[in-house]
Amino acid sequence: MEAVKNNNWKTELNKRIVKYHTIALWVAVIFDMLFFVTDYLNIYDYWQEFLTFRSSVAFICLMVVLFHKKLNINRELLGVIPVFLISIQNAYMWSVMDVAQFQQHAFAYIAMFIGAGMFMFYHVYYSIFIVAVNLISCSIFLHFNSPLTLDEILVNGGLLTGAVGVFSILLIRMRYRLTKKEIIARHALEQSKHEVEEKNKEIVDSINYAKRIQDALIPPADVLKKMLPNSFVIFKPKDIVSGDFYWASTTTTTPKSKDEKPAEMVLFSAADCTGHGVPGAFMSVIGLKLFNQSVKQPEVNSPAQALDFLNTEVFTTVNLHSDGENVIRDGMDVAFCAIDKATLKLYFAGANNPVYIVRSKELYEIKGDKKPIGSYQSEEHFTDNEYQLEKGDMVYVFSDGYPDQFGGPKGKKLKYSVFKKLLVENSHLPVQEQQNNLEAYFEEWKGDLEQLDDVCVIGVRI
Repeated sequence: MEAVKNNNWKTELNKRIVKYHTIALWVAVIFDMLFFVTDYLNIYDYWQEFLTFRSSVAFICLMVVLFHKKLNINRELLGVIPVFLISIQNAYMWSVMDVAQFQQHAFAYIAMFIGAGMFMFYHVYYSIFIVAVNLISCSIFLHFNSPLTLDEILVNGGLLTGAVGVFSILLIRMRYRLTKKEIIARHALEQSKHEVEEKNKEIVDSINYAKRIQDALIPPADVLKKMLPNSFVIFKPKDIVSGDFYWASTTTTTPKSKDEKPAEMVLFSAADCTGHGVPGAFMSVIGLKLFNQSVKQPEVNSPAQALDFLNTEVFTTVNLHSDGENVIRDGMDVAFCAIDKATLKLYFAGANNPVYIVRSKELYEIKGDKKPIGSYQSEEHFTDNEYQLEKGDMVYVFSDGYPDQFGGPKGKKLKYSVFKKLLVENSHLPVQEQQNNLEAYFEEWKGDLEQLDDVCVIGVRI
């Protein structure tokens, strides 16, 4: 793996070296010939010699740029070759110039060194080699061919050109090292990003699998429709898995006497666990398991008794430490309904959450007890409430996710007053239309804001 990482950044660095050195070669081919025009105009007496030098340099650079792959020329030498050739060319050209021409041409030499610093990627020993070639070639040509004195050469550009040449060594070295570090750092960042993405994918895959487990425990839509034919469920997890859940079941009560007939009951509940996402989902799995167990307990014969059972089991399972101290205080809010199919009597118990009943566009609220499931061990029992339903009534249980959602034109909380109004306004409609309207209103209200919490709403037409 480490070898792959090293090859990645080295490959990119090598590509960049080849790219810039190829540009430098083309610059040498094109501009070295274009500058012959100035030679012809300014130093006419030597135009033939200058043309020969420039043509030779341009031709060699052209051959290198066209055939460097076949010739297998080292990528760093691609940058050394044009600078090396132009250095010798310029040394000869200096040697035949007078003071004024020498002074003007010194700037071209300086530009070459600065350009090399901006374009070249080669090791410091190549830079030293180039500067040495400049010094040697200039010394030879100027000594044997130039009419200028040493003082004239140094004062009119020779000393400044030498200083820039030395500076170019440092410039190329610094640029080479900085570019190398930048590429290594970027590849390390990309690798880290890739690793994070891989880890994130693993986590998401695990959560998606957890969702499959949670979905397997929550009653499927077709099963729910069999138990509650005229009903709807809005279930919107904030994340992939949910701390909210709904549950439904049917049971037959045991008669207390011979004269009493067994009653067929349909049970349903909406629950809101502490937190959302993965922590809430863990609690929901525990809750769903305990809901299923509650209907099998002989001592559980009412919603309140079911909540008492849940309270004890959740506290014992989650919040009771081995030394007997309550250390976590995680739990859930629940609205638990049981409806007698024959008499249409509603039996309700709530842990912090109420049930709403809408009849002829009038809303009646039955509040639950002001305590959650499982956070505390208490001798106080939950309270059973009864309400005589009529055909056409709508019964709603829910979590706080819908009314607590922020949105609207001012980004404020929707609130229970608006939620109640929505339920009343839609209560006369078919249940599927109610569901569609409530979902559409929620999305419109939320807008571009993040969903604040899990959402669960159950509506049942009697």
